[in-house]
Amino acid sequence: MNPRIEINPLIHHGQPVIKGTRVPVTRILAELAAGLAFDQIRVQYGVLDEDIRAAIAFANDLVEQQAFISTFGASRGE
Repeated sequence: MNPRIEINPLIHHGQPVIKGTRVPVTRILAELAAGLAFDQIRVQYGVLDEDIRAAIAFANDLVEQQAFISTFGASRGE
């Protein structure tokens, strides 16, 4: 796991946060998905570009570990 990400049951109910903050990784990702720029996120949450990149990398690692089952054609009865 990235050293900028922390998972501690005593911080934000054990959800992944930017280390040294209470800013959840999900909040950073949601802001990026909403179109906020790095500089806006930095100012709003007091994090660094490296923290934002760590949040993205953390999400990428989770997706890479998942197994996906294709549902292509399932709605058409194939």
